[in-house]
Formats: sequence, C-alpha cells, structure tokens
Amino acid sequence: MTALVELAYLLAAVLFIMGLKWLASPATARKGNIVASLGMLLALVVTLLDQRIVTYTGILIGILLGGLAGVVLARTIRMTAMPQMVALLNGLGGAASVLVAAGEFLRLSEQGGAGIDVSVSVQFSILVGAVTFSGSLVAFGKLQEIVTGQPATYPLQKPLNALLLLAILATAAYLVATGGQPGNAASLSGAFGPGVLTPLVVLVVLSLVLGVLSVIPIGGADMPVVISLLNSYSGIAASSTGFVIDNDGLIISGALVGASGIILTQIMCKAMNRSLGNVLFGAFGSGQADAGITGAVAAGGTVRQVSADDAAIVLAYAREAVIVPGYGLAVSQAQHAVRELANLLESRGVQVRYAIHPVAGRMPGHMNVLLAEADVPYDQLWEMERINPEFERIDVVLVIGANDVVNPAARSNPSSPIYGMPILDVDKAQQVIVLKRSMNPGFAGIDNELFYKPNTSMLFGDAKASLAGLIAAVKEA
Repeated sequence: MTALVELAYLLAAVLFIMGLKWLASPATARKGNIVASLGMLLALVVTLLDQRIVTYTGILIGILLGGLAGVVLARTIRMTAMPQMVALLNGLGGAASVLVAAGEFLRLSEQGGAGIDVSVSVQFSILVGAVTFSGSLVAFGKLQEIVTGQPATYPLQKPLNALLLLAILATAAYLVATGGQPGNAASLSGAFGPGVLTPLVVLVVLSLVLGVLSVIPIGGADMPVVISLLNSYSGIAASSTGFVIDNDGLIISGALVGASGIILTQIMCKAMNRSLGNVLFGAFGSGQADAGITGAVAAGGTVRQVSADDAAIVLAYAREAVIVPGYGLAVSQAQHAVRELANLLESRGVQVRYAIHPVAGRMPGHMNVLLAEADVPYDQLWEMERINPEFERIDVVLVIGANDVVNPAARSNPSSPIYGMPILDVDKAQQVIVLKRSMNPGFAGIDNELFYKPNTSMLFGDAKASLAGLIAAVKEA
C-alpha cells in the first residue's frame, strides 16, 4: 500500500509539473490548468485512502466547508478584487502549514519527542507559515485600502526587526533542544505543559508580528512583487510541513510553488529595475511625491484636454492603434467596453494591439486575466520588450488607467524614484490619449511627465463612461 501511495504522489507531481509548463503559454494555459487540477485530485484521493489520516468525518466537513467557501468567493469576487483574494489565499496556505506543523509537534511531544530533523522542520514551517499569514493579511488590507497603501516606517525599524528575528530563532532553538529529542517527555510537562506549548505559542506570535512588520513598510506600488513573494513563502511553508508529516506529495507541490514564486518575484523585480532588497526595505513611495516633478512639469507645462468626439476622430482614422491597460481599467470594469471599441476600430481597418507591462495592475498577470475575461485574442497582447520598438510608428496610443508604467521620468529624470524602471515608451507615438479620472499620481506617488507632453491629450472621467463615449463617437465618425 505504501508503495502505491508514493507512486500516486509521484504521478501527481508529474501532472503538477506538466500543468505549470503548459500554463506558461496562453495557447495551452487551459489544458495546463486541467492537468494540474487532475494532479491535485489524485493527491487528495490518495491522501484519503492513506491510513494515516485522522477521521473521514473531519475531512468531509473540511471539504464541504472549503468547497462552499470557494464557490461563494469564485462567484462573488470581482476582477478588481482578485489581487486581494490571491493575497488572502496565500495567507490561508501559510496558516494551514502553521496548524499542521504545530499539531504534529504537540502529538510527537506527547509520545516522547520528535527527532531533530522533524523538530527543525516544524519550527521552520511555523516561522515561514506565520509570516506568510500575517504578511498576506497586511497585503490584503493595503490592496483593499483598509490599511494605508503608503509605506509605514518608524524609528529603528531594521534593528527592531533584527532583534525580533533573533528572538524567534532563540525560541525555535529552545524547542528543538528540549522537544526535539526522543526520551525527554518528562521534561516537557506533557503535550500541553509549559515545556512545549508556551514557547510554541510564543514562536507563533513572534512570527506573526514579524510578518506584519515586514509588509507594513512596503508601498502599494510594490504589491505585485509582495504577492509573488508571499506566494513563494506559502509553497516553502507547505513543503517544509510535508517533511514534518512525511508526505511526498506536499513536499513536491510545495517546492514547485515556492520555486515558481521566487522566479516570478525576480521577473517582477527586473521589470521595475529594482532589487528584492530594495522592494522589501526601500519604503518606495514614502515622501517622494515631489522627487519626480521635473522638465515640463516643473516648468509649468500645460495639460491638453480632449473631448470624446475629438479623440474618436483620431482613433477612427488611424492606421495602427495601441491600447495600454492599467489598474484604472480594472477599477471601472471596462474590459468589455475596451474590447467593443477595439472591434469597432478593426471594422474600420485600424490595426489594434494591446501593450502589457509586467507590473501593470496589482498582481502579476492582472491585465492579461482582465482582457482574457473580455475574450481579447491572445495574439493581440504584446509584451513590453516586443511592443516598445513599435511605438515610434504608431499613430495613436490609448492609455486607460495606467500611470507609473508609462512615465517618461523613468528614462529621463535621474532624481525620480522610478528612474531606470523599464516602461512602455508610449510618449514616442505620434499621438497619445490618456483616459484618467484626474491628475492624481499613481502608486509611486509622483507626477507623470507624459501628461504634459505636446503629443498627449487627456480625456478625464471614469474609464467605462469615457469608453462608452468613444464608442458612440466612433460609430458616428
């Protein structure tokens, strides 16, 4: 039976890997999702058949409650709140690792103690899982605007965090030394005595505090990176918990999540031309609102406002148009409207493409998911590296709710906080039309030089309403 269980877990891992591989391409993403789901189903069935489970009643209750919660969330969460849900799910994964690892440690302590290897894995699972849980809740709060999106800093922040980490390591070392050696049951005062439970609770609480203090100083502009990193943490915690309960399926699947999350985090950092250390400790966006205001902005450059009718004429008679989606598109739920506008332009012979910046929105791939919901063809989505050389010959660019990812200050202003960050070079196009509610800055907290360029026009208002006006005007053009 054991050999069959291990073989099934191995097959599930193969399905996970194949699913991840196919998810890398839009053309095979749906197939990859199905294959990975089959791998998870197999892992769940094998776990149920394995005799090391607690009770089928408890598992059935968990499946029913979790399934009900999943259905409710899937049907009620709007696309604009998808980043918040991803952050929350990352946190729940971390919390599950904490509960499983702590419960197993208490059980083994009651039976005479855990081995050193298991004990170390337990403490690591608790540390990473608790940091993931509380950090994800803070990220959720920032994205939901329950917590300020600005970096929250305080005096001696880094030294205090370092002391907190040392206290966590000392507590973990105590638990390994006293509860990790078989035969020390007498010194443990039982599973719920002060020898085990008290320091275990202290470890959990300190780790939760560390998670909060680690994410609080990170600004809203860096939330895509934070979500990727917390996703990696949840996988690492799950993999470590797999060592605790000797579950190969959990070890492998957790390692896959941890590795893919780290890779995605590095990709996101590269897209912003910043190191992971700078994201975590740089307090980006704190008190820097004036740092990027130079050039046309500082010189009192003018903003040209355009009407929907005039913008429609520019779009209707263009040869090539590029649409740049941003978080403002998600907020107004205007993805279907933008697709309708694109279809209308294409019917008039205009070639339409979409320029996608890696960190546009509030989570990795946010714009891709949003446009896919509106059935935008995959071949019309162009990545930044591919579309940037094209902008100089583009007739018109329609920027919808994007801000920092199209700010020319990243190229021209060394004093700007975003200097060096790769951006979409929309300012090089013949004409740029920006759909925006107001002149308020983006996540980075700095003014956008693009808005003051002579080839840029601003169409103020809600993106969905503005697009409706453009659609009506293009039909009459």
